[in-house]
Amino acid sequence: MALAAAASPALAQDRDTSAELEELIPDSAIDNPDGWAGEGVPAENAAPDALPPLAADAPLDDIPDITVPWPDEIELADVPDLEPTEDVQFAENPFEVLPVLEDGFEVRVSDTTTLVFPSERSLFPEQDEFIDRFKALSQVEALDSDEDSIAQLAARARADEELLIRLMRIYGYYSGEVLRSVGGISPGEEAASLAEGAVRFDVLPGPQYTIGAVDLGELAQADDSDLLRDAFEIRAGDPVLQDKIVEEQFDLDTALGANGYAFAEIDAPELLIDHARDEGDLTMIVRPNGKYNFGVVTSDRPDFLSGNHLGDIARFDPGDLYTREDELDLRRAILATGLVSSVTITKREVVAPQPGQPGTVDLDVGITPAPVRTLAGSIGYGSQEGFKIAASWEHRNLFPPEGSLRVRGILGTQEQLLGVTFRRNNVAGRDRILTIDAYASTIDTVAYDRQAIALTGVFERISTLLYQKPLTWGVGAEILATQESAVDVDGNRLPRETYFVGSVFGRAEIDTTDSLLDPRKGFRLGGFVAPEISRNNDIKTNSFYVRTEATGSYYQPVSERVVAAGRFRLASINGAPLEAIAPSRRLYAGGGSSVRGYGYQAIGPITADGVPTGGLSAFELSAEARITTPLLNGLVEVVPFVDAGTVARGTTPDFDEIKIGVGIGARYKTGFGPIRVDVGVPLNPGEFDSSFAVYVGLGQAF
Repeated sequence: MALAAAASPALAQDRDTSAELEELIPDSAIDNPDGWAGEGVPAENAAPDALPPLAADAPLDDIPDITVPWPDEIELADVPDLEPTEDVQFAENPFEVLPVLEDGFEVRVSDTTTLVFPSERSLFPEQDEFIDRFKALSQVEALDSDEDSIAQLAARARADEELLIRLMRIYGYYSGEVLRSVGGISPGEEAASLAEGAVRFDVLPGPQYTIGAVDLGELAQADDSDLLRDAFEIRAGDPVLQDKIVEEQFDLDTALGANGYAFAEIDAPELLIDHARDEGDLTMIVRPNGKYNFGVVTSDRPDFLSGNHLGDIARFDPGDLYTREDELDLRRAILATGLVSSVTITKREVVAPQPGQPGTVDLDVGITPAPVRTLAGSIGYGSQEGFKIAASWEHRNLFPPEGSLRVRGILGTQEQLLGVTFRRNNVAGRDRILTIDAYASTIDTVAYDRQAIALTGVFERISTLLYQKPLTWGVGAEILATQESAVDVDGNRLPRETYFVGSVFGRAEIDTTDSLLDPRKGFRLGGFVAPEISRNNDIKTNSFYVRTEATGSYYQPVSERVVAAGRFRLASINGAPLEAIAPSRRLYAGGGSSVRGYGYQAIGPITADGVPTGGLSAFELSAEARITTPLLNGLVEVVPFVDAGTVARGTTPDFDEIKIGVGIGARYKTGFGPIRVDVGVPLNPGEFDSSFAVYVGLGQAF
């Protein structure tokens, strides 16, 4: 075994060191460090003004004074002047001075801001749209104030400089630069100085980058890969336009949803910019996840709205290709019933797709019911018709699904009514409605006094605010028992006569307008026909006749604020003399929805005392201009109008005496239609016509 020699202790200092270090740390300190430290500081090395040690119990006022020389007594050495070197400049303004475009095109955004672009417009063709965006987002423009300091202006200018760079990248200019000059700085000897408080940005877009590689993930594996790829209209070599990428992502997502891809996924697009190539590689991973057909619709509240009923509402049948629009339409349709406050639709795969064979997806509908009882009321007034107050109570799902019961009443100057209505929505298809209405009413007008009970049934297809249809129709039947008192030619009130009327009818309308409640363009054309049989029980006579009517309206925007509107109505009764027809079934004209300026039913043949007798034919024509005003942010319209109409005793209109009314109205637009006030004046009034008439109602006159 080998033994190692003992090592010598390491010393902090060599014994043969210099004299200066030996004086500070003698060899005795190395031999006995603790003893050397206890000897303290030699007297000759102590500070001359060292303070004596202070005992712990010494009073503070016995502490010796401490004196420190006052700064005034300290003399500082003179600092020599420094001469600037050639590569160092001293600016008088604290802001950076940058070079500018010597031959640029200046755009004065405002008194505060100027943008300068290359004079060659082809270098930056998106300039106009770029400026509009900058105006909308600029901090200098948004926060401009006469009280701003130059420092505040500079801070906002720096933010706007970053904004301009971001905007250039939106249009594909990833190497673009912005040179900023703020408030009173002269950017160069040849450039004019900016006014105090002004900002100038020189925009140097540089080259516009183009799309390099395009990676759309698994899109090529989809059954409709070519169709879907065509929907994403970005190819290699196209400009890198961020807005375009977002738009095409939306178009591709729409195409996936429209072609059966119920569970398709698209990741957010990513751009990898390569400045060496002036290109951007686009990656947007798409996972189509298979194609599907619709299965069935199920409801989590089958006793309220069953899955079968929801399937009737849907615009698709089981086995149809899945489309996202049909799914969203079903959700809107369920909300439109008014019976639910919220709807969730969850797609559930029941059959997985196979190569060349779509899978099946069911729709599970979750419903939160809304209050189903409604209490409503309205008030109307016409200077000729008087007041009318209407009220109703309705339970909108008393007979599920969507079977409502409505009780209504009218109390007015000329009319009183009490009625009960059963209505079932979405019967045998979407927006098909079955209505059965029973009512009793009394009407006392200038033309007749009627007391009646009636039962009416209608099956119809209607337009709704959710889906305005180009064609609507309705068919129905009516049974009416009425006691009516007319007047003779001398104005004498005749005894009441009892009529029993049976009728079947049909109506249809073509609608190309852009709005159900307040159209601005398009036309409507409608027709109505009703064969009727009437028995006068007092004189034991039967009459058969046919009521027909054609209506039309047209709407044309003249300018952004003016819409011209016109309408006509042509009606006729054929097959029986006027006296054989109950007064309430005859034709009349005049009033707020007819010829304004004249009283309700006041136009046409009259007795010696001015009582209208009604006729077998009627014609009406109206024209008005709906002018939007700036009042209340455009919610108020002024509507000058002219109406004309005639009623004849024969089956064809007599145009020898046409009544004309003119006037002006106001509309206040609300979410449920405009509130209307019209004042009409008759141009050729008869002996019994008033000098003007006022009408108040809801909705346009036509």
